[in-house]
Amino acid sequence: MQTVLVVDDQQPNRVTLERILGREGWDVAHAEDGRSGLDRLREGGVGVVVTDLKMPGMSGLELLKATRALAPDVEVVVMTAYGTVETAVEAMKEGAYDYVTKPLRRSEIVATIAKAFEKRQLILENRHLKEQIRAARDHRVIGTSPPLRHLLEEVDQVAPSDASVLLVGESGTGKGLLARVLHERSRRAGKRMVTVNCAALPESLLESELFGHESGAFTGARGRKEGRFDLAQGGTLFLDEVTEIPLPVQVKLLRVLQDGEYERVGGTRTLTADVRVIAATNRDVEAEVAAGRFREDLYYRLNVIQLRLPSLRDRREDIPLLAAHFLDRFAEKNQKRVTGFTAEAQDALVGYVWPGNVRELENALERAVVLCRDEHVALAHLPPPVRQGRGTRKLLTFEVGTTLKEVERQMITETLRYAQGDKGLAASLLGITARTIYRREAEWRVPTGDAD
Repeated sequence: MQTVLVVDDQQPNRVTLERILGREGWDVAHAEDGRSGLDRLREGGVGVVVTDLKMPGMSGLELLKATRALAPDVEVVVMTAYGTVETAVEAMKEGAYDYVTKPLRRSEIVATIAKAFEKRQLILENRHLKEQIRAARDHRVIGTSPPLRHLLEEVDQVAPSDASVLLVGESGTGKGLLARVLHERSRRAGKRMVTVNCAALPESLLESELFGHESGAFTGARGRKEGRFDLAQGGTLFLDEVTEIPLPVQVKLLRVLQDGEYERVGGTRTLTADVRVIAATNRDVEAEVAAGRFREDLYYRLNVIQLRLPSLRDRREDIPLLAAHFLDRFAEKNQKRVTGFTAEAQDALVGYVWPGNVRELENALERAVVLCRDEHVALAHLPPPVRQGRGTRKLLTFEVGTTLKEVERQMITETLRYAQGDKGLAASLLGITARTIYRREAEWRVPTGDAD
């Protein structure tokens, strides 16, 4: 039960307040002066202090200052007569939560104390979240949910080995971060981890980026260039979006994984690679193999250990922790004094589906901190889809006889609208490449999917 400490030198006032507050379900303690109130406060268990300002001996203002020093988590509400409102304003400057004027009105004092308890609860919850974040930062991956704990247990087993690892998960689930954790917990942690985004480079450049090239290997190759396998020697090579590698380059990558050997583009000297390979994809690799877009033998080489990253909607209990972590980061970055969330904002964050996963949550929190003018992020500071509860996935229905071309057009159009025009996210949700969406847009002139 929440305890209110009433401090007033007038017994009738104490009795009246005890009766009013007791009916609201609060436990009420009382003291006849500031010093006895301070003694009761030292015993603990008090959430809110309600004190008169004018008392003999220790005044209410002095009790307020002592309370802020002794128990900073306790909120203080001061009572004052109409003629001493200036003193109440001074108390607010000293850290009082609010003030009420005598004669007291039942509805006002009850509402004020309820809000004081709510503020205290928010502060305590945010402090608890920050303590959890500090503990989680030791592992770099933030969260305590069962799916995440299971994943980290697998990481602890896998990291010390040299086995190839395939990270599978939706876009935005943190595959790059987990690759970094695997590297840092491996025996190769003292060497470099080199990252290649395989979808960002065309075939002609990707081969050169991976394996390097010799002078004159192709037009514009004026000197020798070391590839990523060269740069990652003794360390880890992280191949992000590995299923986007073209088939001709897959053949050369397979040779490195099988024999540990490769040649630079345009070169004849065989080089040896001492590199651990970690790959990641948001695609169904077996479906890519079945469609002939990804070599089966390469899949087996990469898939020695497969780690599946849970989506954010499957680890909702981690959302408050992640949100508090991002809030701290962006508050510091933007030099803003934002310390937590209102209850409504917290509920909206936890209730949203987050199709973009942790990356979408991160972007939403940066926006919220920038827009926030108070100490707490409110519902109004969150993006419209989060505010409006657009977490529920939209269902599409088609009449029998609808052509496949029309089904495809509607699916792309509605998914783009759902993803607010983010083609990368839409492609991830549909299990296709962003390049496919661009091609279809050119054919159909599909709308860009602006938010409703």
